[in-house]
This record gives sequence, structure tokens and C-alpha cells, in this order.
Amino acid sequence: MEERFFAAIIKCFFISFGVLAGGALFGSLSAYITGDPPISELLITAKKLRIWAIVAAIGGTFDAISTFEKGILDASSVELIKQITLIIAAMGGVKAAIILISWITRGEIT
Repeated sequence: MEERFFAAIIKCFFISFGVLAGGALFGSLSAYITGDPPISELLITAKKLRIWAIVAAIGGTFDAISTFEKGILDASSVELIKQITLIIAAMGGVKAAIILISWITRGEIT
């Protein structure tokens, strides 16, 4: 496999991690400013941002659909496997951020 592909996997992981952790952090900051409980807002915002972190990490839905189309219709299984691997890396970044937020807040995110 190419070295650039491994770099893309790492970028995908950390982009999804950053989107979820940063979004939840700023969501809880806005709750603090408005007088709402920031810890519960941190957990709620993290739960709401899961799918958006994955979409942001893979570069939007149209690129993923186009790659899936190439993989299925043109019988290019390598491209299909690469795209699935990037999605799994993004899901890993989301899960790592969820675990970190849950560990910091001592709460459960289901």
C-alpha cells in the first residue's frame, strides 16, 4: 500500500477526533456562558456530533459515494477497500474522542 494512503488514514482518524472533541468542548463553553450545565452539554453535544465528525473526516458524502460507485461498477475493489478503511479510521477517531470525553466527565455516552 502507498505511504500516502497511510497518511490519509491517520489524517482521517485525527480529523474526526478533533471535530468531535472540539465541537463538544465549544458546545459546553456556550452552555457555560448561557448558564446551563456544561458537563451535561458536553456529553449531549458529543453524542450529536458523531456522524458529522465521520462525514467531515472522509471529505463529504459525495466523494464517498463516487468512490463506492467506482468500486462496484468498475470492479475496482482496491478503491472500495480504501474507502471502507478510511471510514473505519474515522469511526475509530470518533470512538477515541467519545472515550476521552466519557473518561474526563465520568459519564456514560450511549
